[in-house]
Amino acid sequence: MDRMSPLDAAFLEAEDEEPTTSMGIASVAVFEGSPPRHEELLSAFESRLPLIPRYRQKVVSPLWDLGPPVWVDDPAFDLSFHVRRTALPAPGSERELFALMARLMAQRLDRSRPMWEVWVVEGLQDDKWAMVSKVHHCMVDGVSGTQIYHLLLSASPDEKLPEDLPEPWHPATPPSRALVTADAVRELATSPLRLAALVGDALRAPRDSAGRAADVIRGAVALSFNARPAKASTLIGEVGRQRRYAAVSASLRQVKAVCETYGVTVNDVALTAATAAFRSLLLARGEPCNPNTVRSLVPVSVRARGDEGILDNRVSCLLADLPVHVREPVDRLRAVHAHLAHLKTLKEAEAGAAVNDLATREPFVFVAPLVRIAFRLPQRNIVTVTTNVPGPRDALYLLGRRMVRLLPYVPIASRVRIGVAILSYCDELTFGVTGDYDTADVGLLSREISRALDELLAEAERTSADRETRDGRGVDPAAHRLQVAAMDHGDLRRGVAQ
Repeated sequence: MDRMSPLDAAFLEAEDEEPTTSMGIASVAVFEGSPPRHEELLSAFESRLPLIPRYRQKVVSPLWDLGPPVWVDDPAFDLSFHVRRTALPAPGSERELFALMARLMAQRLDRSRPMWEVWVVEGLQDDKWAMVSKVHHCMVDGVSGTQIYHLLLSASPDEKLPEDLPEPWHPATPPSRALVTADAVRELATSPLRLAALVGDALRAPRDSAGRAADVIRGAVALSFNARPAKASTLIGEVGRQRRYAAVSASLRQVKAVCETYGVTVNDVALTAATAAFRSLLLARGEPCNPNTVRSLVPVSVRARGDEGILDNRVSCLLADLPVHVREPVDRLRAVHAHLAHLKTLKEAEAGAAVNDLATREPFVFVAPLVRIAFRLPQRNIVTVTTNVPGPRDALYLLGRRMVRLLPYVPIASRVRIGVAILSYCDELTFGVTGDYDTADVGLLSREISRALDELLAEAERTSADRETRDGRGVDPAAHRLQVAAMDHGDLRRGVAQ
């Protein structure tokens, strides 16, 4: 049996407490050419399933929260249940693709089976097809979810299916719920020994332990200041079952040109574009844009080197107030950059990571209620989620078809009506906007994200030109790169839902 961490379990239990919530995360991969035959696709997945054992496991929970849920082999595993096929209505544009994505993600995954699905989508315009990969958040976070593409797809268009499929899979006999509960009782009995070992490790390195404790205390204090409820606005409130989805993509090369000009990161530019979109939405609704109007949960990966391929959640967070009150694009970018740098000095992410780590060592029966409170509290004190995950840098292929785009999806829960996921792939940075069906204008947000990126690029061009004139030294290499990036400036806006 493989036990869930308290954080993994919290994502699972979020659905129990929120009947309108589906905690599936997803992405849409768009491929060139015609889709493969279904039998061919099933064979491709079957050949790679040994690399992802979790895809053939289901969840069993002990009684009375005596221990965390555990992963066990599913003896009734049926690959054809998880790999499905559908088609878009004409004309097969992004509008139809985004509508399908919203409908698929509003549906909860079946907990009696391994909690993942893949939908092959036919009928896209321009001789393309798509693959929607949906998996429950209790299995993966953004980083490990993206790593699945490296396991399922190949780096070469010439890779062929193996002539011989893997040996037949023989599932281990799954334990009954009574046995899982008994195992949880045994773990509970030995928890004092694990706690004693933890204390012993700390005493053997007192200086390091003291430094980590100071960081945790500093971060906990900073997080406590953000425990106040979010300011009332139409961005938060009751959330229904149905979703809307839109996506927009930009040239990563152009975004990096902006980064070079102003000495910021890709994440700074991405969050600035999201900030501008929220500002435009508030103004369109006649609502104030104050410094604390849009507080965002910004997930931070705490994976150690070498842990990228492990399927679980290893994230902490920052709670950032997006500067929607700042009018000028470059001033807004500088405000985002300074605010994120300040939050990092407060050690918020370290505090969250320490709590998660400690929770894994404590008896789950005591930890579970606290994790639920800790998981739900930010949902009352934030307005949105903005998550940025680095995706594959090189092109990937499935059965010889090149993946040309990769669009992310982040779930929303509790009172959070809008979420923004940001994912890079090759030379493209894509924003996926999730919204409550009745209250979120995802089309406006995606258009404004695109417009904000255009504004930042235009400002970067002017800044670079001014520097050239001021220095009087002709075109320097950085400015030349910016001018080259600007040549396809008109192509920056792609995939905006109407």
